[in-house]
Amino acid sequence: MSSRTCTARQGDHKGRVVHLFDRIRGAWDRSRTARRSEAAKNGRTGGGSRSHNLFEAAAAYVSACVDDDQDRIDEAAGRVSPEALSFGVNELACRAVIALARERDEPPRDVARALLGLPVT
Repeated sequence: MSSRTCTARQGDHKGRVVHLFDRIRGAWDRSRTARRSEAAKNGRTGGGSRSHNLFEAAAAYVSACVDDDQDRIDEAAGRVSPEALSFGVNELACRAVIALARERDEPPRDVARALLGLPVT
């Protein structure tokens, strides 16, 4: 498994969450640096408008993680702030677990634990 994969890894839950946030921050920093370099090269300075939807960015980020596509990960992470991306990814995870729980007719807690490879209690 690649170190860039957004799937559950060995270790505690807190470590995986910290790793995910570190990846989001790193991708944001790389994207911000690239955008600033491009703007300076083209003679533009200052901030642009932030019209990107945080849910679109979260969906693009998660799908890029699934495909292990670092360029798309960086691009999606650069659309919104790291905090907004984190919120969007969390909301996407919640909605996905709820949808899967309804589909399986199981409690969301059991579905979430099963997705992470944890024993269902």
